[in-house]
Amino acid sequence: MQNLSKLAGALLLGALISLPAVAADKAKSGTLVTVNGVAISQTVANAFLAEQEAQGAADSPELKNAIREELIRRELLAQQAKKMGLDKNPDVAAQADLARQAIFIRAFVQDYVKKHPISEEQVKAAYDRLKAQMGSTEYKVRHILVEKEDDAKQIIVNLKKGQKFDDLAKQSKDPGSREKGGDLGWTSTAAFVKPFGDAVAGLSKGKYTETPVKTDFGYHVILLEDSRPLTPPPFDQIQQQLSQRLQQEQIQKMVSDLRAKAKIVD
Repeated sequence: MQNLSKLAGALLLGALISLPAVAADKAKSGTLVTVNGVAISQTVANAFLAEQEAQGAADSPELKNAIREELIRRELLAQQAKKMGLDKNPDVAAQADLARQAIFIRAFVQDYVKKHPISEEQVKAAYDRLKAQMGSTEYKVRHILVEKEDDAKQIIVNLKKGQKFDDLAKQSKDPGSREKGGDLGWTSTAAFVKPFGDAVAGLSKGKYTETPVKTDFGYHVILLEDSRPLTPPPFDQIQQQLSQRLQQEQIQKMVSDLRAKAKIVD
């Protein structure tokens, strides 16, 4: 089975990095507009404008006017919510605290990224590690995944009797490949968990594993249909992706270090 990404835990932080920073010098500070005596600051409008520009909108008088109208609308609704006492509702207050916390986290992560940039040397080193991990060969693989070892052994017996792999794959518990005859496509062994990848590398073209291969997912019967030389993607093509991954890993380590030093009491 293919590995789940080790970056899954960094998705939130990765999203925070991508959020726009407030453009403090975008316009003069001060009051943009007052609604029922409540001032809406120009700084808030600047932050809203920065978010819109990050999403591809062009700075224009029309956009600024639309932002002004939206901020007025929000303030009117917020004032009505306070009149109803919703700001005193514990659930609403908790959501507000979470939103406020997210803003602080975003600002901190953006500052951290700015002060700890990923160098091109680091990215090139990651690229070299990736190439070594991928190896020089990719494989076209099919598999059948079952819960019990005895079921996998029976599948192997049936293959030896001449039954087709595609037909037997219909009993696989892997929904991603079951309806495709167990086909996993072309990939390198690095994409699989180690027992699976080792089994693939040990097979000859057209052969299947004659003993079940155990992984955390269950028991596999694996068929190697073909193999071919693997050409890794050019450095320029994946440089940005690698840089982002390294930045996320760096942030994850920083968070882990903070956790290790923290005093946490249940």
